[in-house]
Amino acid sequence: MLNQIIKEVEEQCREERVPMLGPDKATLLASCVEKAKPSLIVECGTAIGYSGLWILRVLKTLGMGRLITVEIEDANAQRARAHFEKAGVAHLVDSRIGDAAEVLKTIQEPVDFLFLDNNKDGYYPCFQAIESQLTNPATLVADNVGRPEPMAAYLEHVRSHYDSKTHWFESRRRPGRRDGMEVSIYRR
Repeated sequence: MLNQIIKEVEEQCREERVPMLGPDKATLLASCVEKAKPSLIVECGTAIGYSGLWILRVLKTLGMGRLITVEIEDANAQRARAHFEKAGVAHLVDSRIGDAAEVLKTIQEPVDFLFLDNNKDGYYPCFQAIESQLTNPATLVADNVGRPEPMAAYLEHVRSHYDSKTHWFESRRRPGRRDGMEVSIYRR
């Protein structure tokens, strides 16, 4: 059922032009989650739940972990919640609505994994808002690093302080165009 819901949401994203990772990047994200085996993942930028469903599929398989996902648009958050319910994984998700950097300041639990896929200029403020709650080590994954200008402060910080690697992907919708995901291991 979960795999079918992922396919349905992917199709909705394509039809409605809702930004999403797509299957190649989602596979990398899922493998990072599987490797980290996190107790708590925080996702900034839920949209309608595509990446969250990929994360939740791994958590369900692992039999451990929870997801806190943050979306600024109420309508998107409601659609994501409906998708999580339909997929039978809503019990693993705490879906919050608001500006991610502000919402992250309210999280008082240890965070093992941070996934950034919200407004690109918000990556560094989100990292700063949650840094005190990050475990040692913690996995950080940032999408859309192929256009680094809006997130330059974040990328400069992680690349100069932590073990960081950029994974490049060819665009399926725009041949010849590349985008990337930055995977970093945070250590105090």
